[in-house]
Amino acid sequence: MLFAGPMKRQLLPEARAGVGAAFVLIALVLAAEVADGVRADYVGLLAAAPFLAAAFASWPEVLAVGSASTLLAFLFCSIELMHSRDRALVLMLNLGGVIVASGIASAVGAIRQRQIARYAELSRLASVAQGAVLRPLGPQVGPLTVAARYISASAAADIGGDLYEALDTPYGVRMIIGDVRGKGLDAVRLASIVLGSYRHVAFERGDLRAIVADLDRAVARSLGDEDFVTAALVEERGGTLTIVNCGHPAPLLLRRGRVIQLDPPSNAPPLGFMPVVKPRVERLEPGDRLLFFTDGLAEARRDGEFFPTAERAQRLLGHGTVGDGLKSLESALLEWVRGRLDDDIALVLVEYQGVKPPASVPSWDIGGAGVASS
Repeated sequence: MLFAGPMKRQLLPEARAGVGAAFVLIALVLAAEVADGVRADYVGLLAAAPFLAAAFASWPEVLAVGSASTLLAFLFCSIELMHSRDRALVLMLNLGGVIVASGIASAVGAIRQRQIARYAELSRLASVAQGAVLRPLGPQVGPLTVAARYISASAAADIGGDLYEALDTPYGVRMIIGDVRGKGLDAVRLASIVLGSYRHVAFERGDLRAIVADLDRAVARSLGDEDFVTAALVEERGGTLTIVNCGHPAPLLLRRGRVIQLDPPSNAPPLGFMPVVKPRVERLEPGDRLLFFTDGLAEARRDGEFFPTAERAQRLLGHGTVGDGLKSLESALLEWVRGRLDDDIALVLVEYQGVKPPASVPSWDIGGAGVASS
């Protein structure tokens, strides 16, 4: 796609490559015609140059290539006609073919440019919609320090339905991380339904299993035939961590140099398929870190080899702030996959700070109370 500056148009690398290849072809035909003498045997090949440009560039660049091709075709045909008119009809047909090809290729470039602009606008609107759904997390939610990152799988920002939320409720800090099957606005719509329902019921239900049941009903009312939503729901209350898992990758617990995968006691299907979950309960220690992620991380691979998340988790995530840890993980991941991901990834890293003891009462207040009562 092109973007305009104050004085000139600047081409993206692929457009520059296409226009460059077209002019290379024109130069080759020019060299062949010069070597061939007065006969215009190769002018018909110039019709390919504007189509080559149209595959990568927009119509102004295609028109420039077509004009150059037409000018050269006219020049070589004129030179031969000055010496002989035996092939006048063939030369006129070749020249006409170059002109028609230039016009068609310019039209193709214009259509392609409109499609790219429309796609960019749709992607921008989808990204705005996703940004409205996924609110920023942290930096502090109850006794948890929280950081989150969303890694898009494509430069075109073809967004997915990854979702997360963290809330400080009367029942403790509650979090959800999930992944809607599919991409685009339909996935964002379903993610917004899940998050909207969760933000309500997380404050109303005392049991995570009741929240799962509520979310399952909300998802089931909105699912297509092949849609589903994986999710992990988390509650921290007084240093006790409770996790229920609906077909989602198990989070990782980083504790004193060890990495523990918090698998559920039994597997449950995703939301929308009436999951029956069994909670996993862990006692947290100050300094514990927990990594929650979507399956884009679990499935990231290079040459068939998956990214070793568990093996590298402590080294990548155990230093600095939780935000620093996620930056390190993202850098290592993109280096592993050589910058090419197959799926979007949502990452949430939290650190448990411990339960703060109640504030002590100054001794003079205690004494004052005693004197007053006497």
